[in-house]
Amino acid sequence: MAGRDAGPLGGTAGGRGATAGAAGGGSPRGGANGGGPEEGGRGLGRGLRGRAWESGRVKGRGHPISRQNPDYHGFSADPDADVLNMRAVFFAGVSVAIVLGTVFLHYLPDYGLQQWARREAELRIRERESRGLPLLDPNYYDPARLTLPPPE
Repeated sequence: MAGRDAGPLGGTAGGRGATAGAAGGGSPRGGANGGGPEEGGRGLGRGLRGRAWESGRVKGRGHPISRQNPDYHGFSADPDADVLNMRAVFFAGVSVAIVLGTVFLHYLPDYGLQQWARREAELRIRERESRGLPLLDPNYYDPARLTLPPPE
């Protein structure tokens, strides 16, 4: 019985009528708990599905276009334009996120002090070259200042 009050699964809106299910629970699926409290069920399973859902009176729910186009993404009534616009928006959004994320990461402060360490090493190399010292001294500490154990 498809008519003005036909539900999404073939039963009448609210689960009442001839096609409401063989179990008599008031649910189009035929479950015992599916009907509303007035039908003896616990009100489970229907949610906003009912007369308000199918007529589009519930704000933000059951958009009339979604009945014509089940893959409706909210961009256009035409299914092809809807998919194209959805893909364009997501492509642009992901691209902007990647570009801005890369720029953000590039301009982060040098928390690892890698740039400072390189500059400091270059300064010390220039200083040692200007004094005529080797870049790496085999004695890291001054041996005159170290107290070594006696040789055996």
